[in-house]
Amino acid sequence: MGKERKAVNPERKRRRFSPEFKMEAVRLLELGQKPATQLALELGVARNKLYQWQEQARARGKESFQERLGRPVKAEQDEVARLKAELKRVTEERDILKKAAAYFAKELG
Repeated sequence: MGKERKAVNPERKRRRFSPEFKMEAVRLLELGQKPATQLALELGVARNKLYQWQEQARARGKESFQERLGRPVKAEQDEVARLKAELKRVTEERDILKKAAAYFAKELG
């Protein structure tokens, strides 16, 4: 069926950085007291990652690093399910009222 994917380096884990870390890295980069290469080495990140974070911060402002990863939380899933059920019920009620209005319009007219 599909190809099996093999990890190039299975021991290597993807590193995640907190929003605070990213904001501080961008702040230090924009201060310009150290070259980007030196700053990247000191922080333990790739230099191009610093530039990516800087562009994100410029484009989206303070909310740039507040994205949530993964699935929605349980409360949001429950709310979506509740709203879907309510929408279904209200749609059925609307359809019944449309039919009733058509029936009484025929009867009166």
